[in-house]
Parts: sequence; C-alpha cells; structure tokens
Amino acid sequence: MEIQQEEHGRKGAFFIEEDGEWVAEMTYVRRGEDTIVIDHTEVDPKLGGQGIGRRLVEAGVKFARENGFKIKPLCPYARKVIESTPEFQDVLS
Repeated sequence: MEIQQEEHGRKGAFFIEEDGEWVAEMTYVRRGEDTIVIDHTEVDPKLGGQGIGRRLVEAGVKFARENGFKIKPLCPYARKVIESTPEFQDVLS
C-alpha cells in the first residue's frame, strides 16, 4: 500500500487509496512558514493492526524534515507516536 500526499493551499493529507476511496488518512494544516499541525489520523478498521497509522505519521515526519518544518501534533494518535519515538523528537514543535 502506497502512501500518497496531497496539498490544497494550507491544508494537506497523507493517505492510502483503494478503489478510489481513502482507506487511511492523516490530515494537517500549515501554520506560518515552518510548522505543520497534524489534526486528524484515521485508518479503516479493516486495515487495523498493520501499522498503517504509524506509517502515515512517519511520512509526515519525513516530509517535515525534508522541508524544515516542525510538527505540532493536535491529533492524539500522532502526538502519542511522535512523543514516544525518540528519533522523531527533532521535528516536535
């Protein structure tokens, strides 16, 4: 399953699409020049237990690093993953 990214203005998402439907997503909003706010993560229950949510957060972390952003995780799931993963601490706002 391939994680894709889409941005429209200040809003964006990392997602997995199957048969034209998003079955997993993590959405964010750009704040200022150097911060992205992750506001929602959702994975279809049929994909549960496969680590898909974590993979979406990892994609967000990679994106932040590549673009010099910090992440403010308002989404409880994303916050838990980032705060509990020492190698993600460099992007935490």
